[in-house]
Formats: sequence, C-alpha cells, structure tokens
Amino acid sequence: MAESLVIIPTYNEKENIEKIIRKVFSLSHAFDILIVDDGSPDGTADIVKNLQLNEFSDRLFIEERKGKLGLGTAYIHGFKWGLARAHYQYIFEMDADFSHNPEDLIRLRQACVDGADMSIGSRYIKGVNVVNWPMSRVLMSYFASVYVRFITGIKIQDATAGFVCFTREVLKTIPLDKIKFVGYAFQIEMKFTAIQYGFDVVEVPIIFTDRTEGTSKMSTSIFKEAFFGVIQLKLGSLGKRYNRN
Repeated sequence: MAESLVIIPTYNEKENIEKIIRKVFSLSHAFDILIVDDGSPDGTADIVKNLQLNEFSDRLFIEERKGKLGLGTAYIHGFKWGLARAHYQYIFEMDADFSHNPEDLIRLRQACVDGADMSIGSRYIKGVNVVNWPMSRVLMSYFASVYVRFITGIKIQDATAGFVCFTREVLKTIPLDKIKFVGYAFQIEMKFTAIQYGFDVVEVPIIFTDRTEGTSKMSTSIFKEAFFGVIQLKLGSLGKRYNRN
C-alpha cells in the first residue's frame, strides 16, 4: 500500500493523461494517483477510468466534478480525499502536462523524508530554469514571486509553483475550508499559510518545461487574483494566531 499520493487536476488533458499516469507508475518508488477531473468534455475521464478498470485498479483513482470549479478547489478536494485514507503520509500536487517532470516526485518526497514539512519544485532557486516559455511569461512569473516576497515577507523564491509535496501533518493543520483562492493565489496561500503555522518549507530545484500538447489554463483573471490576493493574505494575517492543534 503506497504512502505517497499524487493529485493531478485535469480539464481537457486527453493528449497527456495516459502518458503522465504511466510515467508516474514507472518510477522506482510507488506512488498512487488521484485524478480530479472537472467534467472534461474531451473524454479525459474516460481514458482514466479505462486505465483504472483494466490495469491500475489498486493505484489509480478518479474523482469527477461537474464543470470547471478551479484549480484550488480541485486540490482541496484531493487533499481531503487523501487525508481520509490514513496510509497516505505524503501528498503531492502535479500538473498533467509534463511541465513538471515526474522523476522529480522522488526528490520532492525525499526532501520531506529528510525532515521538511513541505517541499516545492522551484524554478528559481538556481537561476531561472524554465524551458519553452516566452520571455514575457518568464518575467511575469519571476517578478510575481519577487512581489510575493516583498508583500508577505516569506522567503520562497518560487511562490506560485504548483509542484509540491505536503506531509500529512501540514494538510491536517491548515484549515482547508478557509483557503480562499483558486488560481495562482491558491499556490501562494498554501505556502504562506504553512509558513505561518511554523512548518519547514524547502525548495528543490527543478527544470520546468512548458506543455507541448493541450492548452494552457493561464488567464488574466488568474493573474489578477494572485496580484490582489497577496495583499489580502498579508492583511488577513495581521494579528492572527496560527496555532497547531
């Protein structure tokens, strides 16, 4: 029985989903996968269910939701699903499109085994390690993290990173129902909140490669949420006590 769960949110990822599932299952360490699909009209969920039925019934799981409800709510759904199963000690966020190299799951897990409470696959801890992004998007992402550090005071170099390993204790402690944001701001909020609770958050250098198949989900509204959400996070934390139960 695996103690590591990889949560992969999907919306129209039929080009990538089988390949990413098979790659994760080929790794030297055992990882289970939970797909949280937001009603993909392209048949993504059907591909997953076929693999589940015929090959990976004990390692591959799917939760289907109706409509696009947002990245953050997909992860919250997955976190609760994982926490309801006591054998999962390490719970991961990962994209379906190979922008996150599945091989790095092992390194993120090891960072937590070695003592971190939360490990982040960081694009910026050793320079800028991004492949196939236009310079405008590299600059936007990089300076978003600079902005986050300036406003919040946290030291994370890649605050919007979506490749993360949480120990079970972090997700049990963070009040998941009170997480407000759904896009990039969700990623910032989870890191900020974990640090406020006193958890040890470390960054593991990765190379991020933009998707070659499927369509990016980035939008102006997601960016705006992150920009203004950071200010809300900081103001909301003033005078607040973060006590672990």
